[in-house]
Amino acid sequence: MKLSGQSILLRIFVSESDKFKGKSVYEAIVLKARELGIAGATVIRGIMGYGATSRYIHSAKILEISADLPVIVEIVDSEEKIDMLLPYLDEILEGKGGLITMEKVNVIKYVHGK
Repeated sequence: MKLSGQSILLRIFVSESDKFKGKSVYEAIVLKARELGIAGATVIRGIMGYGATSRYIHSAKILEISADLPVIVEIVDSEEKIDMLLPYLDEILEGKGGLITMEKVNVIKYVHGK
């Protein structure tokens, strides 16, 4: 797969504890992105954050272990490929908290390891 120039960076912010059909939401998103042939996805686990309600701050500190930390799924590909994923995200995030952002990015180099 070749990817260069103008692309889209999709970020999905969810909670680590969110589930969809028995899987973690972030895992379900990455698996669907791979199924759709999307160029790449990365899951990043946050150490602190809060969401739209601002009720709770979730953090990972030495004295308190949280199983509900913020998670960001970052996905990069063409706008056409990203658009294929959006309906699935509506389904998977229904009834859950979350945030989805998109921005244009310029891919400088995209190569796979051996």
